[in-house]
Amino acid sequence: MKTQVAIIGGGPSGLLLGQLLHKQGIDNIIVERVNGDYVLGRIRAGILEQGLVGLLHEAGVAERMMQEGHVHDGVELSINDERFRIDLKKYADGSSVMCYGQTEITRDLMAAREAAGLATLYEAENTELHDVKTDSPYVTFIKDGEPHRLECQFIAGCDGFHGVSRKTIPDDSRKEFERVYPFGWLGLLSDTPPCNEELIYAKTDRGFALASQRSSTRSRYYLQVPLTDKLEEWSDDAFWAELKKRLPADVAEGLVTGPSIEKSIAPLRSFVCEPMQYGNLFLVGDAAHIVPPTGAKGLNLAASDVATLYKVLTRVFKEGDRSAIAQYSPICLRRVWNGERFSWWMTNMMHNFDEGVAKDGTDRDTQQRFMDSELHYYLTSEAGQRVIAEQYVGLPYEELA
Repeated sequence: MKTQVAIIGGGPSGLLLGQLLHKQGIDNIIVERVNGDYVLGRIRAGILEQGLVGLLHEAGVAERMMQEGHVHDGVELSINDERFRIDLKKYADGSSVMCYGQTEITRDLMAAREAAGLATLYEAENTELHDVKTDSPYVTFIKDGEPHRLECQFIAGCDGFHGVSRKTIPDDSRKEFERVYPFGWLGLLSDTPPCNEELIYAKTDRGFALASQRSSTRSRYYLQVPLTDKLEEWSDDAFWAELKKRLPADVAEGLVTGPSIEKSIAPLRSFVCEPMQYGNLFLVGDAAHIVPPTGAKGLNLAASDVATLYKVLTRVFKEGDRSAIAQYSPICLRRVWNGERFSWWMTNMMHNFDEGVAKDGTDRDTQQRFMDSELHYYLTSEAGQRVIAEQYVGLPYEELA
C-alpha cells in the first residue's frame, strides 16, 4: 500500500487531520489499533475553543455541532459557596466556547470519512514505524492475521500517550517533562439535565468539583479524590451525596441525579515531549503532551497541533516548500507550554493539596494561603478576569512564517 500521509491513530486528532488533508487533495490512510466502536466509547472532554470550532467548519463537519452544541459565553468559579462568573464574551473580545462532546466530534468525522471513501484500517496490531529520518518512511502492521506494509512520505503520530509514535523517537533525541498530581478525578456521566447553564468549577474545603455537561439532557460531573480511592468504593449514591456538598448550596438544591452511564477515576498529570517532530514523523496531541483537564485544554491543544501540521503539509505538497517542516515543533510547543501553564495554574488554584512541604521549603498551609490570595485577586480584578477569559477561550493559532 502507498499513501502520501500515514496517520497513526483514529481518534479525533487523526480523523480531523485526515479530513483537512483530504479537502486539500492530499491522500492519507489512518491506521488504528482498536475498532471504531471502541474509539467512540472513549468518554472525553467537550469544551471547544473557537479555533477548533473553526477547524471543524473548515473540515466540513460542523453542521450537527452548530445544531446541537451549546455556546457558552461565560464560566463560573465557586469558592466555598461564593460564586464568581467570568464573562468570556466581555473579557475575551467577544469570544466564547462551544459545549459539544468529543465523542460526537469523533462520530461526525467518522461519518465524513466514510462518505468520502477514505481508508481507515481498524484493528491493526503490532504497528511499527520505520525509516522516519529518511524520505521513504513506512509503517508495518498485522491486520486479520496478515502482515502489511504502508509506504508514505510523512507519518502523523496521533496515537496517544501509550502509542508507538513517540517511542519511535530515540531516547537521546527527545526530552520529556512531567508533573504527576497527588490526586485524581472521579467522573460520572448521566442522562440528567445540567445543574447550571454554564460550567461550574468549585473549590471547597472538601476538595474540588466540576459540574460540566454534554447536552441539555446529559451531564458530566467530577470530584477530586485521593489516588488511593477505588472505583468500587464509590456508589452512584455516594457520588451524588458528595457532589452536593461541594457545589454551591443553591445549585446543589436543584441538582437532578440519576444512574451513571459511565464512571471512572483518572489520574492528573502534565507531560510534554520535545521535540514534536523527528525526521518525517510528527507527534500530534496526546502522543506529545498531556494536560490536567482543569483548563479544558487537552482536545484543544491537539486541534492546534492538527491546524499547524495541516498547514505545513499543505505547503509541502502544494508549493514544494519543505522548509515549513522545521516550523512545526516550535510553533506547537509555544502553544503547548502556554496551555500547560494555564492548566497547571487552574489545577493549583482550585484543588486541595495534601503534600507537606514545597520544594522551596514553603509549608503546605502557607502555600495554600498564597494560592487563595492569588485566586481572590484574579476573580475580583477585571485584569485578572481578562487573563482567565483569554486563556480559557484559547489564544489565536500561530501562522507559518
